Amino acid sequence: MPPSSDTLATLDKLKSRIEALRAKTTANGCTEDEAIAAAAKVAELLDRYDLSLSDVEIRDEQCQQLVYETWRKKRVPLDGCVGAVADFCDCRVWREKNPDGAFRYVFFGLRADVAVAHYLTDLIDTAVRTEQGRFKISRAYRRFRHNERHLANASFAMGMITSIAAKLTAMKQARDTANRSSGRDLVLVKSSVVDAEMAKLDLTLRSVRGASRMVSMDAYDAGSAAGAALAINPGIGNAT
Repeated sequence: MPPSSDTLATLDKLKSRIEALRAKTTANGCTEDEAIAAAAKVAELLDRYDLSLSDVEIRDEQCQQLVYETWRKKRVPLDGCVGAVADFCDCRVWREKNPDGAFRYVFFGLRADVAVAHYLTDLIDTAVRTEQGRFKISRAYRRFRHNERHLANASFAMGMITSIAAKLTAMKQARDTANRSSGRDLVLVKSSVVDAEMAKLDLTLRSVRGASRMVSMDAYDAGSAAGAALAINPGIGNAT
């Protein structure tokens, strides 16, 4: 059964608000705190959208795939956070290579969920790159020898990503608890839909254990502090 006109109108409104928030990234003069605050706001919008739908409407929705390109042929810091993003948005994610051999993430789930997952991945990627730039001109970074700076930069990014992933996980748990208090377990309803549609894709996916990596603990701790400083769950007030 196709979604109702009211459902499509609500989804279009959500997507318009996501695009408005996307415009408020650090690339457009927004601070990192404001960018992460936008992530919290879009999560609130997503919850409102979900709660506006009946279980039948959710089960009748079509799942979609949405690709986030890294344009890199080696591991990137986002590897340590993309799973938390997918969980946060109640969708699935896998990594594959595009025709040019660069890695990309494929989010799979309900249309609103994958749209938010893509937006949030872009938001985090921008924030990490911005904070890395600041770290590389800091006094702490200059204390590293030249042959240690590549490791220091990678360690900073890893520390920041790990911190953000932990925040997303905690924020997701709080959202699920709040939503269940409404008397509906939206996660369970959506998971049943997504898992059933995933099975139809007949994909062969495997989990890959991350290789152990050397880190500079000073740089890792600096990145962790940067991630912890981002206001990922501020008071939002009325979403606009």
